[in-house]
Amino acid sequence: MANKRYSDAAAALEGLLFDGMHICAGGFGLCGIPERLIDAIRDAGVKDLTVASNNAGIDGEGLGKLLRTRQIRKMISSYVGENKEFERQYLAGELEVEFCPQGTLAERCRAGGAGIPGFYTKTGVGTAVAEGKEVKTFDGQDYILERGIFADLAIIKGWKADEAGNLVFRKTARNFNQPMATAAKICVAEVEEIVPTGSLDPDCIHLPGIYVKRMIVGAPYDKKIEFRTVRPREAA
Repeated sequence: MANKRYSDAAAALEGLLFDGMHICAGGFGLCGIPERLIDAIRDAGVKDLTVASNNAGIDGEGLGKLLRTRQIRKMISSYVGENKEFERQYLAGELEVEFCPQGTLAERCRAGGAGIPGFYTKTGVGTAVAEGKEVKTFDGQDYILERGIFADLAIIKGWKADEAGNLVFRKTARNFNQPMATAAKICVAEVEEIVPTGSLDPDCIHLPGIYVKRMIVGAPYDKKIEFRTVRPREAA
């Protein structure tokens, strides 16, 4: 069995990065984002990237780091409301954006990973999302054609993996990491812990190791919080 474990993120990405590439990035908000791999991509200096991700991070965190260094040319995302630099670049015409409904984005990546080039959905019919897309009628209702997404590289974050690359996600981190992992020519994962092969319950594995080509241990992590809401102090 090939050794899939690498010493650090830079080593795991060696030979995989190039200008103009397409990347699928896992994560849900700041939950389950591949922090170490994003840092390594920033440090590598590759540019003109197209990145498919549920969100674009926030200013200075997650994919926001790659926006700050102007390495991303196009974002394919469903939620970008917490990133002021994203907003500035988009409004200034410096960043190309393809907005995609959240469920549609997940299905586009799942379809790409399954070898399905496209599918029809009602989501977005009659809105700006449908502009320029084929419309087909089924049973008297209109559906729009959405293309599957298949990238050069997937970067994901998992909770626990075994040495064969079988991987377990934790809670909402599973939402986009799982479909993104399958939707690329090669998947690189960072995890919090790697355990011996056979240690994980086969029925609890979320991503089979065949999809994971390289992996690193990224721990320890600092928990990032997007919004910190504090209840007003009650009068004594």
